[in-house]
Amino acid sequence: MKLAVSGKGGVGKTTLSATLAYIFKENGAKVLAIDADPDANLAGALGFADLSGLTPISEMKELVAERTGSEPGSYGTFFSINPKVDDLPETLAKEIKGIRFMTLGGVSKGGGGCICPESVLLKTLVMSLVLTRDEVVILDMEAGLEHLGRATSTGVDALIVVTEPGQRSLETARAIKKLGADLGLKRICVVGNKVRNQSDRDFIAQNVGGLPVLGFIPYADSIIDSDRLGQAVFEKSPEAVAACREIYQKLVH
Repeated sequence: MKLAVSGKGGVGKTTLSATLAYIFKENGAKVLAIDADPDANLAGALGFADLSGLTPISEMKELVAERTGSEPGSYGTFFSINPKVDDLPETLAKEIKGIRFMTLGGVSKGGGGCICPESVLLKTLVMSLVLTRDEVVILDMEAGLEHLGRATSTGVDALIVVTEPGQRSLETARAIKKLGADLGLKRICVVGNKVRNQSDRDFIAQNVGGLPVLGFIPYADSIIDSDRLGQAVFEKSPEAVAACREIYQKLVH
């Protein structure tokens, strides 16, 4: 199964991505978790104690140059738009407690966007991860779905939009719904996070533009504590894990 998780910054998409990764693993799946958000937090949510060696791929200038045939830091020159990437998960992924992890990083944009070696390498890698890997791949996305393209989206089994019971968060969810539909994604669904009561559940369900709701993760001090302590939510918050197990069941059935 290939999953893309998106939502407004701070709504909890990284919490969901990391916890689902552990739940898929406990059910016997091989899991590759990908941080595709330039504001990278997935490693910490998975419980990586030492983040110093986790260099984003977009910042590996020598690798980008080698694979694309470009000059490091150069723009406006010829380079390969079909770089070799299929070996990168084996050579670059880190592992913690049976979960393999990679962080993509971001690409600085100027003007109307960036068609540069870094962006080409990242998009080719995401396409390879989604279309050719034989394991569960969970992509923790930024709200704009920057790393997904039309070819990649055909291989994503579900786009999960995480939202909280607030207008700004729900506006972002509806915008992501439109982006996903434009890309041709067949299954777009919602997870409500930081939910306190039935009123919050109803508010989310009534304001997500008709998208199906997979479930709700409660507001819990244990989730905040896990972030403060640098521990995985999966190990620290039984409330979140129970909710995510229900979400997992709806995803796979």
